[in-house]
This record gives sequence, C-alpha cells and structure tokens, in this order.
Amino acid sequence: MTQHTARDDLAAPRTPTAIDAVADAYVLRAADLDPMTATAIGVPGYDHRMTDLSPAGHEERAAADHATLRELDALERDGRGPVDDVDRVTLAAMRERLGLALELHEAGEPLASLNNIESPVQQLRDVFDLMPTGSVEAWENVASRLTAIPEAVEGYIASLTEAARRGNVAAVRQVREGVAQARELAGEDSFFRGLARSEDAEAVLDESSACSLVRAELERGSDAARSAYARLADFLERDLAPRAPERDAVGRERYALFSREFLGAEVDLDETYEWGLDELARIVAEQEAVARQIAGPGASVADAVAALDADPARTLHGTDALRRWMQETAEAAITDLGGTHFDIAGPVRTIECRIAPTQTGGIYYTPPSDDFSRPGRMWWSVPADVTEFNTWREKTTVYHEGVPGHHLQCAAAVVARDTLNSWRRLMCWVSGHGEGWALYAERLMADLGYLDDPGDRFGMLDAQRMRAARVVLDIGVHLGKRAPEEWGGGVWDATKAWPFLLANVNMPESFVRFELNRYLGWPGQAPSYKVGQRLWEQARDDARSAAQAGGEDFDLKAFHARALSLGSVGLDVLRGALV
Repeated sequence: MTQHTARDDLAAPRTPTAIDAVADAYVLRAADLDPMTATAIGVPGYDHRMTDLSPAGHEERAAADHATLRELDALERDGRGPVDDVDRVTLAAMRERLGLALELHEAGEPLASLNNIESPVQQLRDVFDLMPTGSVEAWENVASRLTAIPEAVEGYIASLTEAARRGNVAAVRQVREGVAQARELAGEDSFFRGLARSEDAEAVLDESSACSLVRAELERGSDAARSAYARLADFLERDLAPRAPERDAVGRERYALFSREFLGAEVDLDETYEWGLDELARIVAEQEAVARQIAGPGASVADAVAALDADPARTLHGTDALRRWMQETAEAAITDLGGTHFDIAGPVRTIECRIAPTQTGGIYYTPPSDDFSRPGRMWWSVPADVTEFNTWREKTTVYHEGVPGHHLQCAAAVVARDTLNSWRRLMCWVSGHGEGWALYAERLMADLGYLDDPGDRFGMLDAQRMRAARVVLDIGVHLGKRAPEEWGGGVWDATKAWPFLLANVNMPESFVRFELNRYLGWPGQAPSYKVGQRLWEQARDDARSAAQAGGEDFDLKAFHARALSLGSVGLDVLRGALV
C-alpha cells in the first residue's frame, strides 16, 4: 500500500464495510463474554457483571475468536474482502491478535495466569477504579459486581487447578505474591470495605429507602468480596504453592510466544539481548555525561542524584502537590504541542490526573470511555511511606503517560469514529506498540527541547536506562542467557538480577523489588517498552529514507499523524501499513 493512498483513506469519513461490521460485532461479543474488558474500554451495559474466569469461560472466548476469524475468511472467499487500506490493516491486525490469542489458549496460558501485577488477583479488584460512581444506578452496578466476585474467584481457582493438572503453575515467588495481595484484600482494611463506605458513595446515596437498600447491598457485596479473597488466599497457599516450581525462568519456547503477544512482532531474542546490553551501555555513558553537567567534573550518577534530590525547587511535598503538578505539566504539554507538532482533537485535550487508591508505586494510564464521559486518566500509585517527590524524575513520566505518550495515542484512536471501527478504536491494544510509542515520546520530547534542563534530561535518561536494563534482565533470566562477568557470570537468575537492577534503577528498594517480581512473573512484557521504541524508531527512519529516496522532504508531524491514526496494532502490522 502507498503512503499517499493510506492517508487519503484515513483523512475522509468512511462508509463502514463488511470487515468493519465483523470487527464491531466482535467487540460486543467480547464485551458480553468479558464484562471487565467492557468496563475497561468504556462499553456501557456490562458494569454489573463479572467475567467468567473458569475453564468454560476461557473456552467461550476462544470459540468467539475462532468464529470471528472464520467470518473474516468467509468475507474474502465471497468477494467482500478489504476495500481500502483501513480494511487491510483491520484484517491483518485481527488475524494477528486473535490468532495469537488462540495460540495462547491452546497452550493453556490463560488458565495459569498469576503474577504480582496483571492477573485475575489484581484485575478483579482494579476494575472498580474504572467504574462510574456518579449515580444511584452506578452504585447498584458496583454492588452487583462486588456480589459477583465469589463466583469469579471460584472460576479462577478452577482454571488454576486445571492448569496445574496440565503441569503449568506459576513460579512459587508469584504464588506467594498472590497470597499476600489476596490476604490484604480479605482483611479489615480491605479496598472493598473502603469502597462500600467511600466519600463518593456518601455523596450520591442519600437517606431514602431506595438508597438504604443500595448501601446494604454494597456492605453485603464488600463482605462477599473479602470472603472470596480469603478463599483465594487459602487456595494459593495450601493447594497451589506446594505444586509451584522454584524456577522463575519460563524457557525459550514459552518466552517466544509471550514476546510475540506483547510486541505483535517476532524478533531475534538472542540479537535483542545483545542489543539490550549495548543500549544500556550507551545510555549509561550519556547519563554519566549529563551527571557531570549537573554536579561538576568527575561527578558520578549518584552525585547528580544527590544534588537533584537536594534541590528544593525540584521537590514536591505530599500527594496533593504531586497531583497538581502532574495536572499542570500534562496540560502544558497539550497546549504547547497541539497545533504545532501534533493535531490534538477537542476531547483529547482533556486529561485527568489522579492519585491511585493502590500503593504499589506504579504509574499508569487508563483510556477514555467510548463517549469520553470518563476522560483519559493518569494514575500515580504512591507507597504509604513516600511523601516527597522529585520533579526531575517524573517530568518524563508525565510525557510518557500523557501527551505525546499514551493519552495522545489512546484518546486519538477513541475519537477516530469517522475512520476506525470500534475494535480498532477501543479494544485492540499491543504493549510493544503502546509502550514503545510512549517511550519513543519521552525521547521525542528531549529532541523537541522540552527536556533541555539537565535535571529533566537526566531523569529521561534514568527512565530509559531502567527500560534497557530490563531487556537484558527479562530475556537473560527467562532464556537462561549468560550474565556479564561484572554481574557474576554464569546463567542469569533472580539472585544476579537483584544487584543488577539496583544498580540501574534509581528508585526505593521496595519499588525495585516489586519491579523485579513483575519481570520474573510477566515474561516478555517489560522488554516491550524498549524493544517497541526501537521498532518505532526504525519505522520512522525507514519512512524518512523512503521520502528522501523519492526526493521529498520528510514530514515528521505527518508521519506521527499517520502512524497514530492506525490505532494500536502489532508492530509487524504497523510497519506493513507505513511502507
């Protein structure tokens, strides 16, 4: 496909096609089979239900994937295949995503999902952060979903049991993390109890008899959710942990499958590991040079960190100050970049920055709902013992999560009703595309002059250094690669990974420990940031070379507009669409 044709297709409103109809129907079917995903993508009507996490639920979702792929094949056989480049991307992306989901299903991987950050242990709780709470009906939905948690937990336990029967159990490190998190959610200070008695609930539910019934249902639902998590904790500790392997590494075959899941591309893992080592060394050298600008000749990275942390102008006190600074920084980026480097549509200009109700230390973004009644949100999960924040560390993170990072990327897709079907706008998400773009956006802001302050640039390099280090660690541990001699030589494992990560991540040890456990339990995801950035940069450089070969000036703004207009797709599909 030519770039000119693709731009024309995406610039004008389109008449929906047969392929669009299949994609739109798939979203509704997926929402019915997975109500938690429906809430996440902002499709209304499913907030009162929970996803069936049992083996039967996984089979139903796989059957829907199979049926959709058969429908797409039938369209082509009947002469109703792609009519334009938008259709061609949809077809390629659906075949890649749904086909890979079926590969994972056949391998039994969804049944065994358990880790410290992104598994049903967390998902059953985290979905409540995304639910509307501004009406009595919304709180009725919350109560219904709370009440549905016990059945969902029983389904999850059944799936973990079936996976164990097949010999697929998460490493014992992840099982223990699951036990600890489940015990906390079952406890007296549980999130669920706080939700039922929250200020948001108090603001909506008055003293009428109808609201009193909703309050009672919330209390019953909270108790049911806590009991379910106690049951889950007992199962994980007593039944699953004794069957869990000590070894964290998943091996080359499984890792290759996970890598494809997160990248939407197949990469040479051995070459990528070597590239990661080289990229880490390059970033360290660049950071050391900036450290000398900050703290003087001969200064180390640690010296620069100390100098920056001691600067009161770069320090925020308390989460209220952090949230205000996040909001101001995000809005300033939207104002500065809109109309100059990017075209930012009306609803996309709104972003909401929040302090997350969890305390893991993570920072993340949730996209807007389909109608933008729930705006795109940047969340900061602040550990209980953290009360001061340094802007030099975090400015690049605001660009990563906000504009030009995830918010621009995700919200621009949601708003593209004239061009993209609902699967492309709302549901398709590929980590390598999304996280790769956000990391690309951090470096782009440095190139555009927004990180010229040495402290802010140092913070960007600090973030890039962490992402490069985890390419090495993640592939190294899970593939059993040889560690560099400075990190002990021999085969990578968690023991070697810990000092390596401490040396390359300038964060509190509690955060670093959480991150290490994340990499060990969610193989292939962490490298998708830096590897995704690499593939994005390659796509940009290929487009520049093609323009120059044709005697044209390369238009970076137009390249970004074209690439983002595709929505989140696998990186192989992205490259194919941009040539």
